[in-house]
Amino acid sequence: MSPGPVREALLALPRQVLMPQAYVRRSAPDEVPPRWDLLDWSRPVDRDELLKRLHSGDSVAIQHDGEPILGRAPTARRGGSMTAMSSTMGMTAGLLQQLDLRLGQRILDVGTGAGVTASVACFVCGDAGVVTLDIDPHVTASARERLSALGYQPTVAIGDGTAGWPAAAPYDRIFVSFAVRRVPKVLVEQLAPGGRALMTLGTSSPSWPGLAVIDKRPDGSVEAELRAVEFGHRAGAGFDRLFLSARFRATITTAEGRTQRSQLAPPADSARGMWLALDALHPGLVRHFGAQDLTIGAPECGSWMRVRPVGYRRWDVTTCGPRDIWAEIQDVAARWQAAGEPAVYRLHFDADDIQRATSPNRNLTWQLTHAPGDSR
Repeated sequence: MSPGPVREALLALPRQVLMPQAYVRRSAPDEVPPRWDLLDWSRPVDRDELLKRLHSGDSVAIQHDGEPILGRAPTARRGGSMTAMSSTMGMTAGLLQQLDLRLGQRILDVGTGAGVTASVACFVCGDAGVVTLDIDPHVTASARERLSALGYQPTVAIGDGTAGWPAAAPYDRIFVSFAVRRVPKVLVEQLAPGGRALMTLGTSSPSWPGLAVIDKRPDGSVEAELRAVEFGHRAGAGFDRLFLSARFRATITTAEGRTQRSQLAPPADSARGMWLALDALHPGLVRHFGAQDLTIGAPECGSWMRVRPVGYRRWDVTTCGPRDIWAEIQDVAARWQAAGEPAVYRLHFDADDIQRATSPNRNLTWQLTHAPGDSR
């Protein structure tokens, strides 16, 4: 984290005030049902482990199955899922630094979570112009109380984050802390001239996120780009997320399929602009990052692929299922190379609410899709 006001805000933040309780998983990654313990700052026996969790750099789970957060007993939980998180501190810090926060700016923090982003915005900009918005009333209730304990009194609102908060618009900065399929038009409308908005754009796959950076010029026109990034925020409400089950991962890494010898190298992990384009042009793929070799599955149809090096410029490519994932990768890789191997794409917002990502030379383009049932 580079020096500046965001770093100062995070160093000054007593994280145990915002997150006096946090979940730690006690079960194995694929164990069913999962088991968690709720660590509690009020119990001295939990304090060391809780502090390590809050400063570990990992995301922090703060809510189980939509429960009330204030006044809950620190008991174990089984089954269900975590429904509110504090994102990894490193990613949050890097994104907030890109916002170039300054004193007196009006800030819309979409997706309150534990209140970390709101606390940084209050520290740097002053709390009078900060609005933090979340769809869950339990999340907003706890954030309001804990931000107040830090001496901050921002506007804490309940509502659909993709609709923004027009009552306090326009905003100089808008920060969305969950992934969306496309840029919500109303958030662009609520951005002030000279303002900037940041949000993760994703599909049903968690593997290859993009960062949308939207700038509104002083004349009110909009310039936006989609950056291929390594990490992004988790999906927001309405996402039907794909994942590779333990059984499917075992099948991909051990089963036999159709194997061919190839002299074409698989794209490097660092070719993030290619992987982002693959996710958009051939959706439904999920990368198994824990595998030793390049391993990708399509959970909806059961197709999979793995690529293993077998010598100098030689790879064995094994595929199975109705989709030829290797052919899809090579198709997009060739188009990406012809487009100049971009890591950044331009985002275009057409008058009829069509959103498109386009390479700088316009040789590679795709349309961002609406969520199922979304008429906005």
